[in-house]
Amino acid sequence: MKSKTLLGAAMLALLAAQAFAADQVVTIYSADGLHDGHPNWFQAEFDAFTKKTGIKVQYVEGGSGVVVQRIAQEKANPQADVLVTLPPFMQKAAGAGLLEAFKSPEAANIPAADKDPQGMFNPLVNNYMNFIYNTEILKTAPKTYADLLDPKFKNKLQYSTPGQAGDGTAVMLQIVHAMGGADAGFAYLAKLQKNNVGPSSSTGKLTAMVNKGELYVANGDLQMNMAQTAQNPNIKPFWPANAKGQKSTFALPYYIALVKGAPHGKNGEKLIDFLLSKEAQAKVSTIAYGLPVRSDVKPTDAHYKTMHKLMDGVTVWHPNWNEVAKNLDANVARWQQATGN
Repeated sequence: MKSKTLLGAAMLALLAAQAFAADQVVTIYSADGLHDGHPNWFQAEFDAFTKKTGIKVQYVEGGSGVVVQRIAQEKANPQADVLVTLPPFMQKAAGAGLLEAFKSPEAANIPAADKDPQGMFNPLVNNYMNFIYNTEILKTAPKTYADLLDPKFKNKLQYSTPGQAGDGTAVMLQIVHAMGGADAGFAYLAKLQKNNVGPSSSTGKLTAMVNKGELYVANGDLQMNMAQTAQNPNIKPFWPANAKGQKSTFALPYYIALVKGAPHGKNGEKLIDFLLSKEAQAKVSTIAYGLPVRSDVKPTDAHYKTMHKLMDGVTVWHPNWNEVAKNLDANVARWQQATGN
């Protein structure tokens, strides 16, 4: 009888330990970029978070639209605790009721204009849209959007798919802006399609293809591409000019949010607080080539200076992301019609 009692107690202890272990996890679904490079900011911070809290981070990566779509599919039985994605997909997720309001105390040092007033999401890392080219093959970057229509780029140019990838959606928005309106922008995208290899749900996968020379030009974002340069030395960011000679881009921040119905919501809140902390944000530029979102973090490192030098002569404009999110489906449909995708 005594041995059975001891066995029963041991089983209860084992079950309790397993339940505790199951609670010591947090799952994050994220757009690609912040986990690129060796070392990378995400893994460095995940390791530090686990060391501090004992909570293990389970990381799932995909295109910006893909991770939001997965959360939508799992709405009845959520698997993710934290979402990181680019605009307008975070705004779409908020509008679809996929997010839980969480006003992190660490967000107090983030400018009010940059964060959701309802506390649905906060910027995590600031970033900018760009293109990349192979420096060994082209020697110099294409100077204008018109240059990208040159037949030498046939099947040597690719950009990720609007509506699926955040950076691909950014290409669509940037070209409409650069061309001076939707009609001219979609007309240009129709011409560019003659050179475009075809759809890609992930922008990050295009970098290695440019580095190898399989592609001459692709799209990207400044943080991700600069973080990839150590493993891909033949790539370099650039911004083509429009017919007026103007180079432009726009801020494309990574946003972070708590998922509605998160199975480990308290752990998700702890991870969000940790990634928005002053200590974590201070490493954004040094490790990730990103820009911190806190007003009390002022980088002076070499990576920060390099990014600013690259953007000399490039004008930054600011999309209305709520409007972009509202019109996204219609604009993606127009892009599909224009390009035949």
